[in-house]
Amino acid sequence: MIIKLVSTVKLKEHLTDGIFRLTLYAPEIASISKPGQFVNVKVSDYFDPLLRRPFSICDADGEYIKLIFNIAGKGTKILAELEQGDEVDLFGPLGRGFEVDDDFDVALIVAGGLGVAPFPFLVKILKEKGKRIVSYVGARTKEQVISDGLENVNVATDDGSAGFKGTVVELVKLNILNLDSSKIKIFGCGPTPMLKSLVKLCDEYNLKCEVSVETAMACGTGLCQGCVVTTRDFSYKLACKDGPVFNVREILI
Repeated sequence: MIIKLVSTVKLKEHLTDGIFRLTLYAPEIASISKPGQFVNVKVSDYFDPLLRRPFSICDADGEYIKLIFNIAGKGTKILAELEQGDEVDLFGPLGRGFEVDDDFDVALIVAGGLGVAPFPFLVKILKEKGKRIVSYVGARTKEQVISDGLENVNVATDDGSAGFKGTVVELVKLNILNLDSSKIKIFGCGPTPMLKSLVKLCDEYNLKCEVSVETAMACGTGLCQGCVVTTRDFSYKLACKDGPVFNVREILI
């Protein structure tokens, strides 16, 4: 079920370095959302920007959903200027979320930059299911590390200003041998180069893995056919409808 509504801003938080979190009153969406799904947000009452913007549901709690974003253009700048009580037109939940009921004991969360967005919601659900959770978060600098809502956090930064100096996937590889690979499932989200490295690691160690892909989406429902993801048998799927979460055995990144 997809619900369209006009939501109200409950809280806007400036987390760090141009990164914001919005808490929106959207009870109908919050009640049916799953980790990994997203909403499409109309950022302006006018036609500029024309297209809605997709945002992962960072958390769904009671009557509220949370979104995390950084200022990357005109649309997100408009969102960053919203205040408590302002209205936001959105619809969702959209897409396919993470599979949390298959056979694994340890969940490795691997997030690059704002790829952390879907994981507070996922971590909450995994905790309810009694899974052990280890989180790996990568960012360019310590100021850009976002780890709210995660469990057992390990940090990697490009410049070494916090945690391990290097990429988040390199940090995962350093620690993977300490875990029983037959009991692990990896959940990843981040820039495409990071996801490529993560898929290579999962292939090397034969690890279960699902990733949420980052790609431009226009309609959010599959009508425009614009967010194509190539599969390993060289057919295609749509990120907005068949994803954004995919088993890495299914797709080419």
